[in-house]
Amino acid sequence: MISKSNRIIPLVITVGQVAVFPYYIIWLKGISLTFTLFAWFFAIHSFAAAWGYRVFQVKKNKKKSYITLIYLGMGCTYLFVGQIKSEFELLPYLALLLQILLGFLQGYFRAWHVEQDTYHLHAVNHYVIVGLVMISLSFVKIISPVAIITLFGWLLCGCSLWMLIKNRTKVKVK
Repeated sequence: MISKSNRIIPLVITVGQVAVFPYYIIWLKGISLTFTLFAWFFAIHSFAAAWGYRVFQVKKNKKKSYITLIYLGMGCTYLFVGQIKSEFELLPYLALLLQILLGFLQGYFRAWHVEQDTYHLHAVNHYVIVGLVMISLSFVKIISPVAIITLFGWLLCGCSLWMLIKNRTKVKVK
């Protein structure tokens, strides 16, 4: 039997990624020097996501997914993005590395999520919840998109910690 958190957390992560992505796009566009560089950043993200998806798909033991580490990795990446100050010249290179890391982690997560029994239910609920979240966020007056990105990073790290605690408790009970 799947625990409630194992059913809900992937939905929270998926909805959160879609809700935070416009804020992330604003941040990325702000650090891109040109539209061409911005487009290249997204191309790199897409290639890295395909790579992450493929890495999960070729795994022989899909039960051992390291999904807790994937949540933590995405969370730390968003937290790092939230802490970057856009005044230094190495920022485009750093953004390139972040795009590769985030793309890979999101692709891996997506491949893992598709394999879950609850994925089809999540796909339906995802659209409804994203609509509600985006309408709610439209009423929030935030000075910077970094606040939303950072908050989502903390949420991802919290989900990772929760899953780690739940998995350790489950191992001790057996």
